[in-house]
Amino acid sequence: QVQLAESGGGLVQPGASLRLSCAASGSIFSLDAMGWHRQAPGKQRELVAVITSGGTTNYVDSVKGRFTISRDNAKNTVSLQMNSLKPEGTAVYYCKAVRLRFGVAYEYWGQGTQVTVSS
Repeated sequence: QVQLAESGGGLVQPGASLRLSCAASGSIFSLDAMGWHRQAPGKQRELVAVITSGGTTNYVDSVKGRFTISRDNAKNTVSLQMNSLKPEGTAVYYCKAVRLRFGVAYEYWGQGTQVTVSS
């Protein structure tokens, strides 16, 4: 199994920045893509950003140009730099890791960290 621990959430004003971090532990061998999802109250969880082991990134359109995902493979961590935060960014942010084995994708999730953007 893989355990993921998020940190860095909090309450900030619109326009502020936050940096979320996720540390992987346990059976961390051969982790492929890692990413961040978020879920606002009453809404479905959505993909925010993803990064492959090779460094390729992808973002949901609403955060492009404002959020940056990065990873340190040696330290088994992934981070999400969030700039120019908006109230609609308020959600619980979850870290996810994927391990591909024999054509099957195994997903591992963190417990989430709350991000609240409000005046």
